[in-house]
Amino acid sequence: MKMVEKALDGLVLLECVRFADERGSFMETWSAPKYAEAGVPAQFPQDNLSVSRRGVLRGLHFQNPNAQGKLVSCLKGRVFDVAVDLRTGSPTFKRWYGAELSAENRRQLWVPAGFAHGFLTLEDDTLFLYKCTETYAPKSEGSLLWNDESIGIEWPLSPGEAPSLSPKDAVAPRLADIPLEKLFR
Repeated sequence: MKMVEKALDGLVLLECVRFADERGSFMETWSAPKYAEAGVPAQFPQDNLSVSRRGVLRGLHFQNPNAQGKLVSCLKGRVFDVAVDLRTGSPTFKRWYGAELSAENRRQLWVPAGFAHGFLTLEDDTLFLYKCTETYAPKSEGSLLWNDESIGIEWPLSPGEAPSLSPKDAVAPRLADIPLEKLFR
């Protein structure tokens, strides 16, 4: 694993190193000591895997309390992955970061607790893996509207193209409408 970029406060873009020969390839996708050096914790009590067709936008999701840090990667296909800093005391509060993750580029994004997270699938049959530092807690979940103008995420959509959203994500609140106590300190 190599660190590609430290983006927003605590957000890290990583790349898995692949070893290939005529038989195929091998890569290490998790090593607690190596990732700890990059600032990624060593405990992941829950993994999630989503399968999506092209144009699906999942997010922007967060939990508070029971905030989840997420180490995310794309196992098949491509996504545009986004994190938004919701930590009110952070120097990068309200800022977003986006990166393309794919099976080909072998990149992972470490999204610390306190960020909203989401992604747009860029190919059919995309497999997306989340390693989570906390288990899912339905009473703690929150959402941020994917196209909140105050955040200004530049999703890679063609003019007039609308993503496929869940009913819950379609009516998520704008940041200004989320109670301050639901955000992170």
